[in-house]
Parts: sequence; C-alpha cells; structure tokens
Amino acid sequence: MKRAFIILILIASVADASRIKDIAYVKGVNDYQVIGYGLVVGLNGSGDSQMSIFTQQSVASMLKRFGVTVTQSQIRMRNVAAVMVVASIPPFSSNGASVDVTVSSMGDATSLQGGTLLLTDLIGQDGKVYATAQGPLSVGGFDIRAAGTEIQRNFTTTGRIPNGGIVQQAPPINFVNDWKLSIVLFQQDFMTATRVADAINQSIGSTVADAINGGTINVQVPPAFQTRDKLVPFIAQIESLQVAPDVVARVVINERTGTVVVGQNVTVLPVAISHGNLNIEIQAYPVISQPAPFSQGQTVVTQAATAQVSQESTSMVAINGAATVQGIATALNSLKVRPRDIIAIFQALKAAGALKAELVIM
Repeated sequence: MKRAFIILILIASVADASRIKDIAYVKGVNDYQVIGYGLVVGLNGSGDSQMSIFTQQSVASMLKRFGVTVTQSQIRMRNVAAVMVVASIPPFSSNGASVDVTVSSMGDATSLQGGTLLLTDLIGQDGKVYATAQGPLSVGGFDIRAAGTEIQRNFTTTGRIPNGGIVQQAPPINFVNDWKLSIVLFQQDFMTATRVADAINQSIGSTVADAINGGTINVQVPPAFQTRDKLVPFIAQIESLQVAPDVVARVVINERTGTVVVGQNVTVLPVAISHGNLNIEIQAYPVISQPAPFSQGQTVVTQAATAQVSQESTSMVAINGAATVQGIATALNSLKVRPRDIIAIFQALKAAGALKAELVIM
C-alpha cells in the first residue's frame, strides 16, 4: 500500500517590499472579453451528427451567402462542427492587433483535430463587433477509436488558435474620471491599503490618495499632471512605488494531496501533543479443497484471512511555543510523525486554541 506524502512549505516571516503594480491594478484597465459563434470545417468524420440541427442550419445559411441554396434535409456531413469562440482583448489594444482565441464544440462532435475555423465575428457585451477570428486549430491531443477501443489524450473538443483573432475596434476603457483614478488591491487588506495610500502621498508630497476601504485607494491626479502627456508618467510613478504588504497569519491544508503551507506570522502557544497510530493489516489467501479420487466430488475454493494489529508507541511531547515558522517546523519534526499526521495535528492545535492563525482546508 502506497503511503501518502506531504509537502510542507514554509513562507519566510519577513515580508519583502513589493511594487504597487505587483499587488494592485488600476481600476478600469483590464482585458475585454468577447464571444462569437462559428463553424469549424475540415474534420475527418468527427464533426457534428445529424442530431445537431443548429449545425445544419448554420451550414445552409453560410452557403446561401455564397449563392448556394440548399435545404437542411440535403445536408449530410460529419466534417463540420458548430463551435463557440472566446477571446480576451488586452487593454489599450489597437486595430489590427492579434489575440489568441479558444474554440469549443457545442454539438456532438468527437474531435476538432485538423479543423479550420471559418471567419467569425467576436462581439462584446454591448453587441458590437470588436474582433474577428479565423484559422487552423491547435488541439494538443488526440482521440483514436477503432473496433470499440478508444485511446484519448487531453480534450479534443476544445482547441486554440494562436494569434487567430484580429482586433477590429479598440474596446472601451475608462480608468480616469474627473482626473480621479482608483488603485485596487489583488488581496484586500486594510493595513496594506493604508500603506499604499501613505506611500503615494509621501511620493507626491501632498495628500492625493485616500484608502476608502480594505481594497480600494482613490487617487486625485495633481494639477501638474492633469494633461494627456503627463498622466501616463504619473501612473507609472505610482506603480513603481515600494510597499510592504501585510499578510494574514494563515495555514492552508490540501487533504487530497497532503500539502501544508504555513504563512508568516503563524505562532503556536505552549502545548503538549500526544499522537499515536493504530495499524490493522488483513491478509487473505485461497484455500483449495480437492475431492478424493473417483468420488465424483467437486473442487472447492474458499478464502481464509488473518488479521494483525499493531500500535505505535505513544509519547507526550511538550512544545514551549513557536514564534517563527522555523520554530514550528522544528517542533513538528521533533514529533517524528508521518506526513499525513501533520494535518491532523494542525487541526487539533486549532481546536485547542493553540494555533494562532486562520486554518484553511481545501
């Protein structure tokens, strides 16, 4: 029987200063998501079947645009698939910029491998076309079926087209309103927000930043920077400022993988721990009973089992308290327990009130 293993990651207790651009972003400066409906052609019999009526309707409508009139009942093909196409346009993208697109089957196609996406309009939330997509798909897997046997690697009903989207219209971006902008933290924290506001005010030399909550800092652009050519350098100056983010004392446990991450500021109060394991091992082996010669009996096979019970010696270990991450690691190593047991010990420490940190179980 394989034993579970554990990875104990100990984060340094001293937080280094980070740039504001690494812990926050300017509100309004974000990717713009677009979506479209299209057709993938050139499939080797792995496209949508006749059950996907919308695929047949789409093919008939497309052919009608090229002067070919067919009815839905006349379409019999398995090399076409109806797909949804999605993409994210980076902020400040100009007309003609290239973006990656993701193509996903929405019918009963078994694979998009070898297919080519036909020209597809990608629209935004306002219904306007912001980009178009077209090109051969890169699936990154395979799906082989023969004689009732199937061999599959990765998902073949979803693919990507690198640089397959072309921006036709710059998405709307509004990050400055009445010469005011907002800095939003990736991880909300009142102390970090206060430090960001203080760093901005100290750098500008006046009170222009105000932390309105634990995640947002409003900044009033000074009159000296209220021009189009000076606004960008002003924001760049703010993003380059160094701030030491405050970190919440937290222990994260993933019971599925046996991973434990201990963050900074985690402390353990003086406590005594006793931990022991009860191991039960059951082994089964066949017992065969043969009949006597010429007795016309039958061979009987039964199962017999043996059980062994062992219990590890249990001892009481006293921990005088650990104020640093290194101290917690030393205390856990002194227990000489199995990796999985560390998770149970952390849970027991939290229940006893000795673990001064937030315990997150994934």
